[in-house]
Amino acid sequence: MAKTKQAIIIRNDLNMRKGKMCSQAAHASMAVITTNMNIISDDGEYKGAFEMTEAFVDWVNNSYTKICLQCSSEEELLELHSKAKAEGIICSLIKDNGLTEFKGIPTYTAIAIGPEYSEKIDKITNHLKLF
Repeated sequence: MAKTKQAIIIRNDLNMRKGKMCSQAAHASMAVITTNMNIISDDGEYKGAFEMTEAFVDWVNNSYTKICLQCSSEEELLELHSKAKAEGIICSLIKDNGLTEFKGIPTYTAIAIGPEYSEKIDKITNHLKLF
């Protein structure tokens, strides 16, 4: 069985507090699921549903493996996000509202790539350092 994972990439140039980094990573991981849901009606009640890839199902059923990586700029973060999208990998991009840090300026802070097969994610992220 091929290994699956989710890569969470956080900008290290923002000098975020540890708690802020943790919350941005959690937002990125959850956003992969929530932003890809299609709300469907079932007898007047709404629920979220989306089609899961084989890799996503494997990840949910076996490991929930996550790896936290760092990048050095907004430009690099956006480039990684674009590459993942171009490869057809489910991903999310987090823009913080700037209410507690960043002096009120909305700021891109993190992305999550996957869950997907590790070798597909590694093609995009293998040059990044662990956080």
